[in-house]
Amino acid sequence: MRAIDSKLFVLSAEIDREVDDYRASVPAIRSAESIAFRKPVTMFIGENGSGKSTLVEAIAIAAGFNPEGGSKNFQFETVRREVELDPLLRLVRAPRRPSDGYFLRAESFFNVATEIDRLCVTRGYGGQSLHEQSHGESFMALLLNRFLGDGLYVLDEPEAALSPMRQLSMLARIHDLVRAGSQFIIATHSPILMAYPDATLLLMEQTIREVAYEETEHYTVMRDFFNHRAAMLRELMG
Repeated sequence: MRAIDSKLFVLSAEIDREVDDYRASVPAIRSAESIAFRKPVTMFIGENGSGKSTLVEAIAIAAGFNPEGGSKNFQFETVRREVELDPLLRLVRAPRRPSDGYFLRAESFFNVATEIDRLCVTRGYGGQSLHEQSHGESFMALLLNRFLGDGLYVLDEPEAALSPMRQLSMLARIHDLVRAGSQFIIATHSPILMAYPDATLLLMEQTIREVAYEETEHYTVMRDFFNHRAAMLRELMG
């Protein structure tokens, strides 16, 4: 059995065997009972509709975060949730407790930025309203100013607003925060973020299974495209 990193806050996510309509329609979630976290950085990857965001959202809610994002102090609600997995999921926690934490959900980050303005807490985000910055700049302001270390950070598609160069900057920031004792649980499509050294990559298909970086479709598609761009474009465009 692989050793589990002693710096973790969350050791596993346990999913109840009760089956509801949504679980029955998503093979990876239907088949899962226990998902172990063994490294400071765990990434859920897979095609659209594989259940990544639903699973990561449920983990965030079980950890005490607001469904739309933010820290544990955020309790606002602006959208009705159509799918709820969190009643079926519980976390197994380590004795160690985080001193910081955040749920970044790209899809509803606008709502979080609005709540930050309403609460007048922009000082903790670099001193400028996130709405006064570009989408990518606001994401980086969050990472650089609000994420403090020794924290549990749950991120849903954080690359959505970031250029490739900013994704590289994000990798460096994640590494700084890991060295400061943090744990990350991330859903992503980004082959740049997936390249984080020693990250656990969990592929969601018919089941949830660990894969090597070079085995991911994200890596192989981009590699083949860069190496055989003209041929692939001819094939795609007839």
